[in-house]
Amino acid sequence: YNINIAICNTTTMMKMKAGGLLILAVVATIDAASGFHLSTRKRITTPVKTRITMTNPPTDADHTLYDMPVSNNGARCRIILYKKNIPQEQVEIVSPMALGGLKSEEYLNRSPLGLMPCLTIQKKDSPHGIRSLAESDTISRYLLMEYSDLEPSFLPDHPKSNQICRWHDMYLTSIQGCLYKAASRLPLGDYADRKSAIAAYRKNLDIIEGFLGEKMGTYLCGEEVSLADAVLFPSAVFATYMLPKFDEDLENSLPPLPPKLTKWFDNLRRNDAVFSKVYNEIMDPLVNSWEEKNHRWDDIWLAGLRDTAPGTIFDKIIVGDIPATVVKEDDHILAFKDINPLAPAHILIIPKDRNGLTNLRRATEEHTDILGRLLVAAGDIAKDESLGFGNGARIVINDGDDGGQEVYHLHVHVLGGRKMDPRFG
Repeated sequence: YNINIAICNTTTMMKMKAGGLLILAVVATIDAASGFHLSTRKRITTPVKTRITMTNPPTDADHTLYDMPVSNNGARCRIILYKKNIPQEQVEIVSPMALGGLKSEEYLNRSPLGLMPCLTIQKKDSPHGIRSLAESDTISRYLLMEYSDLEPSFLPDHPKSNQICRWHDMYLTSIQGCLYKAASRLPLGDYADRKSAIAAYRKNLDIIEGFLGEKMGTYLCGEEVSLADAVLFPSAVFATYMLPKFDEDLENSLPPLPPKLTKWFDNLRRNDAVFSKVYNEIMDPLVNSWEEKNHRWDDIWLAGLRDTAPGTIFDKIIVGDIPATVVKEDDHILAFKDINPLAPAHILIIPKDRNGLTNLRRATEEHTDILGRLLVAAGDIAKDESLGFGNGARIVINDGDDGGQEVYHLHVHVLGGRKMDPRFG
């Protein structure tokens, strides 16, 4: 099955062939390390059978699937097309760039949020009264219904398959941006920062592992491919390539997938021609474009950017090695009395996880949540008369040498118990 992807602009139409490509160096590492992908850049050089052709979009196919090879959600639809061997005359695959891009008016008329994939229905005898479908689950289930006479069935009514699909779409897809999106795209689902989103991503992979039971076949639901395989496999490609980039110890990476999912993923990648094909379709732009050309992870916190500053006395207070008079504590902040108070009431508030915040000038969108928590805590403390506060307080963050900062772990001073001089400097 060939993918035809059309890319147009106002001055030229480029027609080129690009093979879905295999990273020999990376795959060798995967084979040796049970599903691991190193985060170092490796250029894909060896062509495989997958062929991606950039052409004008056709006008006579029954359906058009707007998608790109790197789209892990769209990949489930491509797996269905390839497995069922649905011809291009039935479903053509075209880049959204053929319509001017994801945010073009023409594409938004088809996919209201400008997301991939999107399926348009051109067949004249369609009985459903709808001409376009957005969202990968809706599209994949439509394809299974429309081409139910073609094998394999993908077990559309299998309860385990449907449980995995639902869990994936609710709790993995909604936060997968933590693996590759810039800080400006935060928060991610219910998670305000990248670290907590990555922890939740790993937790939900473990939960899906728990759905599998003791006995596994070639596929997630036995010896027949299911929709769950088509849904989870492309995200496993993302996970095995991206999660190791965020490990605290890059020399001893955590397994990106739990054990049973690792075995399942490696087997399909090596031994199932369609899944291998989709693996290469996704990996080609991930490595050659996202990593090699655009250096996507260089400026992403916890991947290319890390907290390398030395620890401070506050780290010892947090773990209890140095005693402190704690006045407020939760999972995120710790507040304690300053041992050298500059006012009758003087409290310090610190984030328990410094997360790069040596000083305020280091703050980015990654830190929006913790900065808000620090100020809310400061306001609560400033109202506490038992600590010596009266009608208000001075709330200060010293930043850098010129600002009088002494400990390079961001901290908020809350001072009160007397009237403050309104002058600064």
